[in-house]
Amino acid sequence: MISSLVNLLSLLPVFLLSVYFFRYLVRLSICRGDAESPPLPPGPCPLPLVGNLPFLKPELHSYFSALSAVHGPIFKLYFGSKLCIVVSSPSGLRAILRDNDIVFANRDVPASVTYSAYGGRDIIWSPYGPQWRMLRKVCVAKMLSNKMLDSVYHLRRNEVSKTVRYFYEKAGLEVNVRDRIFITVMNVMTSMLWGDTVEEEERERVGSEFVTVVKDMTRLLGLPNISDFFPWLRRFDIQGMEKKIRGLMERFDVVFERIIAARLEQEKEGEHGHGEVKDFLQYLMKVKGEEDAKTPLTMIEVKSLLLDMVVGGTDTSASTIEFAMAEILNEPSVLANIHDELDKIVGKDNILEESHIRSLPYLQAVMKETLRLHPALPLLIPHCPSETCTVEGYTFPKDSQVMINVWAIHRDPKVWENPLQFDPSRFLEACKGDFASSDLRYSPFGAGRRMCAGLAMGERMVLYALGRLLHSFDWRAAGDGKVDITEQFGIVLTKKRPLIAVPSPRLSNPQLYA
Repeated sequence: MISSLVNLLSLLPVFLLSVYFFRYLVRLSICRGDAESPPLPPGPCPLPLVGNLPFLKPELHSYFSALSAVHGPIFKLYFGSKLCIVVSSPSGLRAILRDNDIVFANRDVPASVTYSAYGGRDIIWSPYGPQWRMLRKVCVAKMLSNKMLDSVYHLRRNEVSKTVRYFYEKAGLEVNVRDRIFITVMNVMTSMLWGDTVEEEERERVGSEFVTVVKDMTRLLGLPNISDFFPWLRRFDIQGMEKKIRGLMERFDVVFERIIAARLEQEKEGEHGHGEVKDFLQYLMKVKGEEDAKTPLTMIEVKSLLLDMVVGGTDTSASTIEFAMAEILNEPSVLANIHDELDKIVGKDNILEESHIRSLPYLQAVMKETLRLHPALPLLIPHCPSETCTVEGYTFPKDSQVMINVWAIHRDPKVWENPLQFDPSRFLEACKGDFASSDLRYSPFGAGRRMCAGLAMGERMVLYALGRLLHSFDWRAAGDGKVDITEQFGIVLTKKRPLIAVPSPRLSNPQLYA
């Protein structure tokens, strides 16, 4: 019996190699196509077991763009056993996110999200259905409505004013713009989330605590995870991703529990029982208390929405502001146009308010052009078809991973004139007032049902913070005067090197910086 077992074990490697070789032949036949049904998209043929993983490059957005030049705007790759289809054309994006929106309304949820985002029970990763629709309604129709965002403007204004004072005190000196902007956006976010629940000193402490945690979380979520490529290895957590992310989640959860407990105590004492809603948390707790809701909002979902706002809204907005300022410093004519517009509408003896933004079309165009060249999420959030379907003549199998390379679409010379040039004037007419063009050649926030829920909040935050900094100061780049715009790929696109610049006050009265 023992000898039989030994003989069986000796045949195991041969069996496994045979399985891998068979799978390789199947994939090879797929590469060549099938005349009887729509084929899978073309693409580089995979190696046995590992697929195309050995050939991937760190900057996936530009690597995928190069592959599309060889294999076409829709191509496939295998990440281990996972089939990934990359779409890099406006027509493909439209076919997926508009023509087949319901089929592609689900997300391809990575293993790391099950460790974070409270098991994927948030608005970003929840599967399409009643729960997601409830979360979307809570966020877009109520929490992030114009009325609610107007009501917390004083919180945004207060935090941005602190940063203006900070740069005023550093006038003539080289400052790390990236770090300060990140702190500013984090403080703005936490103020809007629970600004009326905790004292200002506590909000600043929480914001400072979250800065490192959010950066670490964003970095980890952007790393390749072996558990996604080979699901059968997930239980072993080979890279230690689960352990690291769970540790960060515990730190988030402790803060959320403390702040929610403070809000419940205030309500118990009658401080917020029937008054005007003054921050996002107060609204969420109000919705949670509505017992007649068909799809009730649970405490887990309250915390998941808070997490979405902190993690999803901070890094993306801060990165967009930094890229905008970097591009502006490399284009003196653009900075001059911005200052001319600001001086005409606001003046040098006044402080820019959010109400001025609608009268500043060039500043709005600067933000749009920044998001064209440097979309915050260069590959958006992966989609997952709920059934096998045909798109642009190719088969998209059920449960495959679908990535939309908006970075490549936004830089396609067939779509854009001088695509690599930073030219805000192209948006003074095109896509005016919209972040998704009718033909979807411009879609920095995605499109369809799963379009970014935080668009309105992100737009206000970026435009107001950027406008205040450009209105209050003249800026010049440190060193030789040229800013390196090199990008670093991640789930959020960032500048590879932080922006270092020198501010000089330009307002007429020092009291305007007080």
